[in-house]
Amino acid sequence: MRIAQIAPLFESVPPRLYGGTERVVHYLTEELVRQGHEVTLFASGDSITSAELVACTPRALRLDPDVRDSVPHQMLLLDKVRQRAEDLDILHFHVDYLHFPLFRTQAGRTLTTLHGRQDLADHMPFYAHFPEMPLVSISDAQRAPLPRANFVATVHHGLPLNLHQPTFEPRGGYLAFLGRISPEKRPDRAIAIARASGLPLKIAAKVDKADERYFREIIAPMLDGGGVEFVGEINESEKTEFLGNAVGLLFPIDWPEPFGLVMIEAMACGTPVLAFRGGSVIEIVEDGLTGHIVDSVQEAVQAMPSLLALDRRAIRARFEERFSATRMAADYVRVYQKLLCKRPAAERELSVLAAHSSAMNGHAGRAAAAIATQHETN
Repeated sequence: MRIAQIAPLFESVPPRLYGGTERVVHYLTEELVRQGHEVTLFASGDSITSAELVACTPRALRLDPDVRDSVPHQMLLLDKVRQRAEDLDILHFHVDYLHFPLFRTQAGRTLTTLHGRQDLADHMPFYAHFPEMPLVSISDAQRAPLPRANFVATVHHGLPLNLHQPTFEPRGGYLAFLGRISPEKRPDRAIAIARASGLPLKIAAKVDKADERYFREIIAPMLDGGGVEFVGEINESEKTEFLGNAVGLLFPIDWPEPFGLVMIEAMACGTPVLAFRGGSVIEIVEDGLTGHIVDSVQEAVQAMPSLLALDRRAIRARFEERFSATRMAADYVRVYQKLLCKRPAAERELSVLAAHSSAMNGHAGRAAAAIATQHETN
């Protein structure tokens, strides 16, 4: 199968540091290549891949100081996909819905994985306007606000099984927080839980420009007083040690999390997850097996002894059963195959519409010619 993976340009594939969507695109692309498919990756030029790379910008936009406006670069990305589209069977987009107007006539061989939150009011009329575009959700919770959108599957993320080696006897003795510093990720809750539990906390997190004030005014003052270490942003190779030597991952979110890649990264390391109920959490964490799900800081503190007693080997085994890149790719291939099976019928319908439109145009042309002749005679 000839498959295009179309990635956002903000980070390379895989990203050098933080970047959930681009990381998933990388895992999926490499697994599809391993399974024998012809994969073309549309991404930034500093991406590293076994697939054919179509460089749509020299480097990741976030790392390019000369980039002031991302829109022109994204338009060039879509045009490069358009130029190559006829040589591909499936166009798999990971760029939200930017491509919908341009690729609407090719909906039968496009697939769009939505990676962000979908509970914003602006989304609803947009999806209603493009009902033919097939969508994939990364959790059932993510699609809940859009009951009439054209979701064809839910595909949970997966990781290569050899990406993180499990640590069954962690040496760190600390709790971990990994991700972004932002109000919806609630690092303030993580600090409160750790201090109330009497355990050290290490925070490895990115601070976006939009969240610098939040970090400076809310989080930075909470770092004083001991017991909390702000590590900063870490790369992929550092995650295994960071998560593996933690006694638990804190995931105290306060928003409808679409998936939460860090939860399965922790499970891959054998590390239990203590997560707040919301969004995808109940689909990812199996309470009492791979972690605990709570609704408050107080519940989190009370659940801590039980969390630390969970079997890390069982957590790793469950990760292998549910969240491998092989399983993720197989799920997507099944979706691709279903789309291609339906495509001939969809193309016939488009052909009928095109023929009808052509006939109508022909009638209109003859009528116009007759009117013109009548005007010349007069």
